[in-house]
Amino acid sequence: MDIGHRLRAIRKKRGLSQRELATRAGLTNGTISLIEQNKTSPSVASLKSLLDAIQVSMAEFFATLEDEAQSRYFYTAEEFTEIAPPDAGSSQAQLLSLRQLGNAQDHALQLLHERYAPGADTGPGLLSHEAEEAGVVIRGEIEITVDEEVRVLGPGDGYLFNSRLPHRFRNVGAQDCEIISACTPPSF
Repeated sequence: MDIGHRLRAIRKKRGLSQRELATRAGLTNGTISLIEQNKTSPSVASLKSLLDAIQVSMAEFFATLEDEAQSRYFYTAEEFTEIAPPDAGSSQAQLLSLRQLGNAQDHALQLLHERYAPGADTGPGLLSHEAEEAGVVIRGEIEITVDEEVRVLGPGDGYLFNSRLPHRFRNVGAQDCEIISACTPPSF
């Protein structure tokens, strides 16, 4: 997905200048310009701030187009939608992958298959959104901050919290971390 083009289209549709969006999101005008030109990729936290500023959820932003006439019940791995911005500054494989099952706009539940490479995180800022989320670590280790509590979880461990609380995910281990998570309502 062309994140910059999509962000520019939504910003213009809402009648916002780059400067207005930057002010609302707490970013610089130059940063908005670079993102819209696909010259830099926002962290998950920065993209969330931008989308909150224009009142669009991550689920809406990355919504896949599905045939509305026919319900879908099954998806192959290739049909998941990648909703994490790519790490444009890295020559390595993408450090963070958030793959969404189906079109979360059409459901009351958002399901993600998450992968964090060693050292990857959701960004320096804490996330916060209107929902509840839960997940189970499948492999690796993840450090999760919720409000002021920090915990490292391993395979088989899980979490459940109100997403309005500031939170952050960071792989502190030496191997990839995989998580299956859910968010309801879809707001991330």
